Amino acid sequence: MRLHELAPATGSKKRSNRVGRGIGSGLGKTSGKGHKGQLARSGGGKGPGFEGGQTPLQRRLPKRGFTSIFKKEYAIVNVADLNRFEANSEVTPELLRTSGLVRSKLDIKILGNGELEKALTVKAQKFSKAAAEKIEAAGGKVEVI
Repeated sequence: MRLHELAPATGSKKRSNRVGRGIGSGLGKTSGKGHKGQLARSGGGKGPGFEGGQTPLQRRLPKRGFTSIFKKEYAIVNVADLNRFEANSEVTPELLRTSGLVRSKLDIKILGNGELEKALTVKAQKFSKAAAEKIEAAGGKVEVI
């Protein structure tokens, strides 16, 4: 193959039909929309969720529950995950992010799932009671930021 033989794949460069550009184009005057009616208008047609006049699904289903707008989301780290750090080191949110344990920019909450075998100083925004007990039982310290 030479440079002058390069060409786009067959059919990959099809031009879009330009509608409303005269009788010779085959899609002039009404631009393929027919005469008058809802579908001939700009923005015409039924919206998403329309079911032909039947009460739409989103209105037939009962509304349940409540979502608080004040709910605080946390990135969760378990105590067992902290074993990857060296003994007597300080575990901060920045260190958790650089090590890949936490990917989001949310505040961090340490949960008490698993066991901790090293004494660590752990700094985070929130701790569960079980997590704080396990960290202190291993000889470490808990610091709420």
